[in-house]
Amino acid sequence: MKAEASVPLNKKAYERKLRDLHAELVKLQEWAKQAGGKVCIVFEGRDGAGKGGVIKAITERVSPRVFRVVALPPPTERERSQMYVQRYLPHLPAAGEIVIFDRSWYNRAGIERVMGYCTEEQAKSFLQVVPSVEKAIVDSGTILLKYWLEVGQEEQTRRMEERISDPRKIWKLSAMDLKSYSRWYDYSRARDEMFRASDTTWAPWYAVHSDDKRKARLAVIAHILSSVPYEAPAREKIKLPKRQKPHGYEDADFARNWIR
Repeated sequence: MKAEASVPLNKKAYERKLRDLHAELVKLQEWAKQAGGKVCIVFEGRDGAGKGGVIKAITERVSPRVFRVVALPPPTERERSQMYVQRYLPHLPAAGEIVIFDRSWYNRAGIERVMGYCTEEQAKSFLQVVPSVEKAIVDSGTILLKYWLEVGQEEQTRRMEERISDPRKIWKLSAMDLKSYSRWYDYSRARDEMFRASDTTWAPWYAVHSDDKRKARLAVIAHILSSVPYEAPAREKIKLPKRQKPHGYEDADFARNWIR
């Protein structure tokens, strides 16, 4: 489904809106700490869809002790022998935590299936089991939010070419990205089947067009805030105390090496 053409959001308007959302994310953070809330946010999408940018926009003004980002490397030999979702379970949030998965257990329904790292039987088995796993997560008191970022073909190509030419972005381009780039429709079919199997009433998928990165970031953050029943804890009035007097102390030349 193609995104409707719209006027891009200018930087000034974006930063103003993002500032307001950041203030709300801090309230969400303080609520989680005080109320013992547990929130798990899953980000999936095509390569170049902007998952990293959305996650950065969410986390840049909050505490990493509360907002934890999980981006797991390829499984070890030991992990390959485990039940598939087992290695993800230890990273689920405890009370007072908001965990963000930069790709998740849905690797099995996407990249592993398309690129042949698992069998069709394993992929289908995963899709049968995952709704029950997510039901157990939700029933444990965790708020589970799943987001799919969808980028158009032309915009994906532009972003991939940027990763080739921009020295600041070359780390974002892997050999796997190049292989998967050519398999657009294989990914489309895998995505469609994943949605049919795992878009449940207790853990629905939310999709967002991300050709306009700024609008996508704002939309996702606003949706997260609207999906968690947080209340800003009461805040006492704070006043800085007076500093102590020097009582004879004189500034020392304590460091030999200053960076200027």
